Amino acid sequence: MIDKVALRTRIRAARDAFVAGNPPAIAVPDQLRERFGHGLTVTSYVPMGSEADPSPLARAATEAGCVLALPHITTRSEPMRFLAWETEAALVAGPFGLSQPATDAIELRPDIILTPLVAFDAELDRLGQGAGYYDRAFERFPDAWRVGVAWSVQQVDDLPVEPWDMRLHAVVTEQGWITR
Repeated sequence: MIDKVALRTRIRAARDAFVAGNPPAIAVPDQLRERFGHGLTVTSYVPMGSEADPSPLARAATEAGCVLALPHITTRSEPMRFLAWETEAALVAGPFGLSQPATDAIELRPDIILTPLVAFDAELDRLGQGAGYYDRAFERFPDAWRVGVAWSVQQVDDLPVEPWDMRLHAVVTEQGWITR
């Protein structure tokens, strides 16, 4: 049995060391750019610490006419919502050190969810921070296309899978596009 706490600690350390080496920005893969379209809602996120930065992907989405949303969290028991965000709009401090849209922003239904993660495997299983916000969002929006955004050092051979886990459709890293 894989110890999730130990795995998170190990991968976060590897991610921190990788980012300290100034990795290249994540490029927008053609396969993702082809999915962007006018009027689609793409959720992004503001990276925390050494998380991979999705801003090149979000920028490409807005250039293709997509609407952007960011996660908004209030409490651990409430589901994460995706609230509309204009790229120049101010963000407010949220729980866990998050930067998020103000509470009065419009809630949107995502078509594509750009997802942070701690680790992923070749089957596109995802290990998150452990609070379950994205797991519940995936369940709430099962038709949304789930794209992990990560550094290549976050890929592991195998991850523990829980009954509620939903696989990603793809992962993008600084090395490229990964699908099953």
